[in-house]
Amino acid sequence: MNTLIECVPNFSEGRDLSKIDQITAAIKAVAGVTLLDVDPGADTNRTVVTFVGSVSAVEEAAFQAIKKAAEVIDMRQHHGAHGRMGATDVCPFIPVSGADIADCIALSERVGERVGHELGIPVYLYEHSARIPERRNLAVVRSGEYEALAEKLTQPRWKPDFGPAEFKPTAGATVMGCREFLIAYNINLNTRDKRLATDIAFELREKGRSCRKSNPDSPNLLDGSIIRYADGEYPCAFCDYSGATTADIIAHNRSEHDHDLEATWKENGYDPNKLNKKPVKRPGLFKDVKAVGWYIDTYKRAQISINFTNYKVATIPAVFDAACRLADERGIRVTGSELVGLIPLEALLMAGRHYLQKQGRTIGIPEADLVDMAVQSLGLNDVTPFVAEEKIVDYAVSLAPRDLINRTVTGFITETSTNSPAPGGGSVAALAGGLGAALASMVSALTHEKKGFEKTRSEMEEIGVKAQQIKDRLLYLVDEDTIAFNKVMDANRLPSESTEEQEGKAAAQLAAAKYAIDVPAEVAELSLAVMQLAKLLVAKGNPNSVSDAGVAGEVGAAAVNGACLNVLINLPGVTVDPDYVAAMRTKVEQLTTAADELRRAIFSATRQVIEG
Repeated sequence: MNTLIECVPNFSEGRDLSKIDQITAAIKAVAGVTLLDVDPGADTNRTVVTFVGSVSAVEEAAFQAIKKAAEVIDMRQHHGAHGRMGATDVCPFIPVSGADIADCIALSERVGERVGHELGIPVYLYEHSARIPERRNLAVVRSGEYEALAEKLTQPRWKPDFGPAEFKPTAGATVMGCREFLIAYNINLNTRDKRLATDIAFELREKGRSCRKSNPDSPNLLDGSIIRYADGEYPCAFCDYSGATTADIIAHNRSEHDHDLEATWKENGYDPNKLNKKPVKRPGLFKDVKAVGWYIDTYKRAQISINFTNYKVATIPAVFDAACRLADERGIRVTGSELVGLIPLEALLMAGRHYLQKQGRTIGIPEADLVDMAVQSLGLNDVTPFVAEEKIVDYAVSLAPRDLINRTVTGFITETSTNSPAPGGGSVAALAGGLGAALASMVSALTHEKKGFEKTRSEMEEIGVKAQQIKDRLLYLVDEDTIAFNKVMDANRLPSESTEEQEGKAAAQLAAAKYAIDVPAEVAELSLAVMQLAKLLVAKGNPNSVSDAGVAGEVGAAAVNGACLNVLINLPGVTVDPDYVAAMRTKVEQLTTAADELRRAIFSATRQVIEG
């Protein structure tokens, strides 16, 4: 999977567009970064910028943006409606694909250390990156804002994680860290009654709703007076009230706790002197979900507006299905939904798998079909057209050209047949492996749906999912093998007149040569995995498709051997690293031996099934 990180820095300038342009120019100047959005606000005097790219590209772009912001923004002159404490107020890093929380925590630490050391700006880590628990909350770190920063920096408890504990008047301080992708999502209702949308929102959101006394005159859940805490009663931040009755909640709050209650008050923003009469809250159905109800005049309907702060904990299909059930209980219907902004591909793939599994169908299908299932099931075309290339982050960004694999079959073969050295055997080997993986996926799907093979469904689904993953990666490597060859050629063309140039060229040549070996080595390993899947399918798959499984084994073997030949021909370029060469020769021997044994076994087993 390609690595994709999102960065959403907030800059304390929303009125002077020339300054904003200078900051975004610094971002766009970094190769491998795609600038997705620039949203300036005059009233808030703040601009939110969104860009994505690989880990290394985002790391450099974030630093350059913070550096430029410190040069063009003077916090001594800043006034706006939004809270802030620095020229770059907050800089979150969000994993989108091919990376996880740990990757983004490490990324935030590297950027934070560089900003603190090179720019002398105090940096505080927040959210998942926080080293001190109370700093997880941005509002806590930003308390007092820029005006209180000079005094805060003198307090030991507010020593920054990076940079000097010294007040820098023009730049202030920056908060940095890793957080989950925030998805803004609206569920559409066939009613104009905002109260009903609000009622459902209260049931869904983590915060839940205020408990109300029953009203015998009306069944509406919004009727009835709110139950409030009496003297000496208080909500507890560390207790889970899920499924508890109002009486249970109040009784629990009268009992003794094992934790520091004053700390829970502060964490929730409660004033210990004003706890009396606070509403008793019953938690909602989903953690990491915020929701409200509203009426949209443009659509002439009410919506449940939802923010997913961690779509892996509370999934979109789970919340959507719950909203459908709650709407039905109230005599209304969900007509569909819409996305506001962009969404990670994985969030939609999760939805596609969810609805396929509910139908008893295999999830080992192409990515595009999973997305289509999600779009149809969630009704994402209900009020506005859903354009995948514009709404899915992974599709809106092109980190590298995929010229070869996007051609027609005729176009690819014709290009290969010319006198150009690339694409060559490496790209063809990757394509062969991809075709084998596609056949494996097809046979697993046909077996999954075959009557009489119910006991193998879970295994067939596992094979299908694995085959699709391998297929997608091998198709990516078709182009990557040609890109690797071009890197070798580029390194060979570097100047080498001075000693420094010679050293630089030698390093570039070694790195390029190793990459030209690593790519076909990966192709060989993945293609061997295709053969292993093919062997399982010959033995357990739908016998009517056994020849297809056999062909998957044959082209898989060709891909393994072909890719290994490409490894061997590039080894002379790394003779300065004999250990690497020896390891690669051993790997080639192991891969080709295993492939030859597997090919014979698959071919023999396939013939046995065919010939009886």
